[in-house]
Amino acid sequence: MFAAERRQLILEMVRANGAVSLRELARVVQTSEVTVRRDVRALEAEGLLDRRHGGAVLPGGFSREPGYPQKTHLAAAEKSAIADLAATLVEEGDAVVIGAGTTTQELARRLARVPGLTVVTNSLLVAQALAHANRVEVVMTGGTLRGSNYALVGSGAEQSLHGLRVSKAFISGSGLTAERGLSTTNMLSASVDRALVQSATEVIVLADHTKLGTDTMFQTVPTDAITRLVTDEHAAGHDPTARELDALADCGVQIAIAPLGLAAEPPGHPAPERHPQQPPGPPRRAVPGVPTAAPAAGAPLPGQRRPGTHAFRPLAAGRP
Repeated sequence: MFAAERRQLILEMVRANGAVSLRELARVVQTSEVTVRRDVRALEAEGLLDRRHGGAVLPGGFSREPGYPQKTHLAAAEKSAIADLAATLVEEGDAVVIGAGTTTQELARRLARVPGLTVVTNSLLVAQALAHANRVEVVMTGGTLRGSNYALVGSGAEQSLHGLRVSKAFISGSGLTAERGLSTTNMLSASVDRALVQSATEVIVLADHTKLGTDTMFQTVPTDAITRLVTDEHAAGHDPTARELDALADCGVQIAIAPLGLAAEPPGHPAPERHPQQPPGPPRRAVPGVPTAAPAAGAPLPGQRRPGTHAFRPLAAGRP
């Protein structure tokens, strides 16, 4: 394929989806990410698109939201790995809220076998994934259906969440930065997502590497309200997104890295404790690669970040 043909196809994909990862672009045009990055840089110079960490978006600073059919094909393997890891954070008898999105839909599919689980959601896709789980109680919000992502939004959805208290909220979005937190492209969706997370003791963001460093129009969750980020291993393997992870960790967000191609512990069965209680100090970041045994008394904790440095030791991903 000639360069002009590649660039035209890249441009069409970005216009159709709003945001596309370099990895996905390389797969579609059947070339390397290095070549795609060069093409994206050339298209940006012409003002036809904007580069973002690990991908490309429509020009203008804020990407628009792609439709559900497009979202299902974006970073599918990464979303699956994130869902595998996030499912290990849910235990028997938990009450959780799950927001709308293709990654949260993947999570819901993995929670169908958790006994005694109660799931509150505004997502028809999440509810559908759990519809035949006879040991899971599903509570739907009210509201008006937003067809582009099959979510219930509006005042009815927000009012149904008043007074609710659950242990964890699992939520996704269109972009995540350390400076602004989680954001989305739709005002009504952002408002309901804020109501969802206000009901939870712990806020867990599910975001693949294509979302990191991307800022969209409406803030959903500020960085200081995010307890944990579950992302994929590509986020730690590239400089721009790795720096974003460092910045998020410096803000106190616990980072869990989902390895690709490795099965996570089945939901409902506690995984080994991987993040022992830390003494006061800078937050640390977890990446796959090194087993975590309990440290000896007085020994530094595995993966603990030291003041004044951005270096960190690899730590196996898993439960906090």
